[in-house]
Amino acid sequence: MKALVVDLDRCNGCFNCQLACKDEHCDNDWSPYALPQPTTGQFWCKVEQKERGRVPVVRVAYTPTFCGMCDDAACMKAAEDGAVYRREDGVVIVDPVKAKGQRQIAEACPLGMVYWNEALDVPQKCTGCSHLMDNGWSEPRCVDVCATGALRYGDLEDFAGELDAASVAEELEGAGSHVYYLNRPKRWIAGTVANRGENEVVIGARVGIFDDGGSCVASLKTDEFGDFKYDECGKRRYRVRIEADGFAPIELEADCTHADVVLDDVLVDQPR
Repeated sequence: MKALVVDLDRCNGCFNCQLACKDEHCDNDWSPYALPQPTTGQFWCKVEQKERGRVPVVRVAYTPTFCGMCDDAACMKAAEDGAVYRREDGVVIVDPVKAKGQRQIAEACPLGMVYWNEALDVPQKCTGCSHLMDNGWSEPRCVDVCATGALRYGDLEDFAGELDAASVAEELEGAGSHVYYLNRPKRWIAGTVANRGENEVVIGARVGIFDDGGSCVASLKTDEFGDFKYDECGKRRYRVRIEADGFAPIELEADCTHADVVLDDVLVDQPR
């Protein structure tokens, strides 16, 4: 059984994988695996980019996205006449002949990685480059061109020691996806501490991050720019306590339930 492991710490958003997929499948008929992928409208390998935070703390997160080749594949259950089948290596294939006219196959995928080709009247998706694998290749084109090692492909047992810390796409949880993600970025809380009276940043201020149960999960200090950032937050509410010598302590709420939190400049006052 094959698996694709994606290390998000190593992905720099170069889009080589997405381009290689297009190069391999657009205008190329790899029957009986797949008909040509259209040049626009379909991305069997799709690099999602998401802007996180807000000015002045903004980052871009890149997530290469693929068909999960799921054990309990929704596309396979939606198909009629065996139009979707699983190979011995676990790769799920949409038969381009049997699947003709079966739009429900594309509509069934919860991740949106099965596409409908209006011109050819067939659903289409990633084939795991099975036409190459059956001719001696050891990995699909997307993995072959990944310069940073963010994408790795192999037998499931090859990655056994790593998968305890891995996750799958949220939309495919419980479906038995064989695309695993390592080092998914967690939410963050960031801010800048400044002296209200002198309009100067406060260096070395002590920042405590407390979860909604009152436990301290992190203790930080502001840097030479008065900045702090804690990037190991879960999807929950936190309380931020800031203390600095000669200043009155201050507490703020930070709700990371739905997004990263960038606090406005935190102004501290000297006691009168």
